[in-house]
Amino acid sequence: MRLYIDSELYHDRYRVASARLRGYDYGQNGAYFVTICTQHRTRFFGDIIVPNHDWDQASLDLTPVATLVLDGWQQIPARFPFVTLDAFVLMPDHLHGLLFFDKPTEPTPSLHYENRFAPQRDNLAAVLRGFKAGTTAQARRAGLPLAWQPRFYDRVVRSPEELDKIRHYILTNPTRWQHEQSGEEGLFR
Repeated sequence: MRLYIDSELYHDRYRVASARLRGYDYGQNGAYFVTICTQHRTRFFGDIIVPNHDWDQASLDLTPVATLVLDGWQQIPARFPFVTLDAFVLMPDHLHGLLFFDKPTEPTPSLHYENRFAPQRDNLAAVLRGFKAGTTAQARRAGLPLAWQPRFYDRVVRSPEELDKIRHYILTNPTRWQHEQSGEEGLFR
């Protein structure tokens, strides 16, 4: 039996803890590895095809909504010019992507008060919220099924070695689809 401390409860109910890195400003320049899943892990984006049973050649057979999502991902820098896209893969029920934030540095004006709540724009959550809302709206207009999980997973990339490992993981994700479905493999195992 798990005992909950007061900070884990909200209105006497269990509260989902934040998955974000505590104290980190997700609007600052840096590299972010993100995973976004479809609601209930529904396979909206197609099936993994394996030519001649060669998993090294595995790829996603795209559905029309998958094409829409790919286009939406490519449009992120048009809406958020400080974002540069890097490695990306779309899987049957999720996507992985690397985003780089590169904002021009501006002197911060001195404030006479301390603002405890930063604006929720031009940060990772705003970028991904815009992507998910935009693709969902486009899918609805096109009469295509699409629903995202409410949250997303992220990792702040902290070294060049980690960046290389994440890129490799993203780009080779289709080749591991069969193993990942059984929980045999993952990024940091």
